[in-house]
Amino acid sequence: MQRHVAILGSTGSIGTQALELIAANPDRFTVVALAAGGNQPELLAQQALDFKVPLIAVAKASAVQDVQLALYAVAKRQGYAEGDFKLPRIIAGPDAAVEIAKVPCDVVLNGMTGAVGLLPTLAALEAGTTLALANKESLIIGGRLVIDAAKPGQLVPVDSEHSALAQAMRGERPEDVRKLIVTASGGPFRGLSRDQLHDVTPEQAMAHPTWDMGPVITINSATLVNKGLEVIEAHLLFDIAFDRIEVAVHPTSIVHSMVEFVDGSTMLQASPPSMLLPIALGLAWPDRIPGAVPACDWSVPTTWEFAPLDEEAFPAVRLARLAGEFGRTAPAVFNAANEVCVEAFIAGRISFLEIVDTVDAVVRSHISDPEVLSKELTLAAVLAADAWARQRAAEHTED
Repeated sequence: MQRHVAILGSTGSIGTQALELIAANPDRFTVVALAAGGNQPELLAQQALDFKVPLIAVAKASAVQDVQLALYAVAKRQGYAEGDFKLPRIIAGPDAAVEIAKVPCDVVLNGMTGAVGLLPTLAALEAGTTLALANKESLIIGGRLVIDAAKPGQLVPVDSEHSALAQAMRGERPEDVRKLIVTASGGPFRGLSRDQLHDVTPEQAMAHPTWDMGPVITINSATLVNKGLEVIEAHLLFDIAFDRIEVAVHPTSIVHSMVEFVDGSTMLQASPPSMLLPIALGLAWPDRIPGAVPACDWSVPTTWEFAPLDEEAFPAVRLARLAGEFGRTAPAVFNAANEVCVEAFIAGRISFLEIVDTVDAVVRSHISDPEVLSKELTLAAVLAADAWARQRAAEHTED
């Protein structure tokens, strides 16, 4: 039986790899809708025609004409006679991805980047669709709003670390879990001291040693902010206390995470560093797609290295724990401030170290506000905290 899939962020890293998998498994999946920002109209048009997608969405209304022109250009190149193919319907605007998330289908893959993924995440859960979630930010900033909106088994993590944890815990009893160990490659600056990070450039920060990702996620991996977000994500997904979630540095990214059980056993998930496997599991869960990725080659000598995280050089995980343990809207502030700071770093307005330092200042300002303690966690409160954090971070990073 085929699964009908809607993809949010189709022109990004997650979206393009998902379509690669779907193209290789046409008997298992049909694409019913795509959503993208609109900055790559030619790629979106190619995807829409290649997969015969009836509905596409762009966040930028100004991109609609570009997408329409690209559709005609792609169709002409592919030899369609005029009138022999049906153009997809296009919807546009900041809420377009939300509309795509509501489309009747079996799986919504949220591969968007950043806090903009929250409303589509909630829309997919409200629609009752299985949500394959690569947009960790929506879970982190939404917190209990997202967890409480999800029915049992409806939310499937696509982050490689959390997919690994879900696989290791499948069939296990929650009470038998002692701790979760989330692995980190350590990024391009593993082994460097804080003093050695003062003059890091955006180009250096975007040269990740093992993963090919978008610029924001790649820089988040360099600062270890990404790992901090993943600690919060693990807490929410698996209902494990923060003091039972550890981070271990594993440079080759073969072991994606581990679960330690109360009897002293540790179960891990290992595969070559590729997002194709967690995406495949997200689309097919609880089933597996044969040949989704090549397996590890055990015929050659192999060693695995693990080391503790240097929290002095990379304090982002410690800060994320602070925000996560405080809860409420603090994770939303952590994420929003970081998004602004990453943009400022790429633009050359702040240094590499100032990314986390600025996020720290904004988070501590937020959690020290007595009013924050008294506010109930609502969607309006999350969106307000997100906007406040962006403004405060922007003030810190202005020229």
